[in-house]
Amino acid sequence: MIDLSQYEVLTFDCYGTLIDWEKGVLEALQAVLQSHQIQLSEKEILEWFARFESSLEQGEYLKYQDVLRGVVQKFGEQFGFTPSSTELNALADSIKHWQPFSDTVEALKMLKQRFKLAIISNVDDNLFAFSAKHLQVEFDEVVTAQQVKSYKPSVQNFQVAIARIAKIGIPSDKILHVAGSIYHDIVPANSLGLSTVWVNRRLGQEGSGAALPAQGKPDLEVPDLKSLVATINF
Repeated sequence: MIDLSQYEVLTFDCYGTLIDWEKGVLEALQAVLQSHQIQLSEKEILEWFARFESSLEQGEYLKYQDVLRGVVQKFGEQFGFTPSSTELNALADSIKHWQPFSDTVEALKMLKQRFKLAIISNVDDNLFAFSAKHLQVEFDEVVTAQQVKSYKPSVQNFQVAIARIAKIGIPSDKILHVAGSIYHDIVPANSLGLSTVWVNRRLGQEGSGAALPAQGKPDLEVPDLKSLVATINF
């Protein structure tokens, strides 16, 4: 067990950690697929999403809304249908409706009493603005893929966050990164020497969901943010 009292800043992944992105992804894609009579299980939809999203994020930088349009296009190519313009935008348009996990808002409000809070997210600024309203706390720093022009698991996103936090006088050994994805977050954060907490939102479920499978060694694993808060003395 790590001593969380040694940290001053908690950096968070947003989607899959604070916001239930798998529910949002499934609802948007299921509607598109059903309109074209494509029958896939939830597990299959999420795994195809993970493959398509990752491939689009590894090429020349695209805004995340264009990545999501590309994901829908790739579903069409894979399963033999042509998405309409409305369907191409379905994933990006749905983000404004994606909701926090049931424990997120209360946990963030508690953590805000003790730590500075930051976001490191694979998203566009305008899309995160929708989610920020749902999260109901003011973050001390927000680092988006749009600002950095790269997507996690690139270490560049973390390096930018570390540099910004250093400007307010807090070194990297006082930063604890909290995330639900081993692939996107735990592996690159660890490679830079950051301490990490894996919020294993998929505990007990099969597969790796909307993120590619990966192996990493977080300093602490918890099933949700409520459990993380319970480890801290306020």
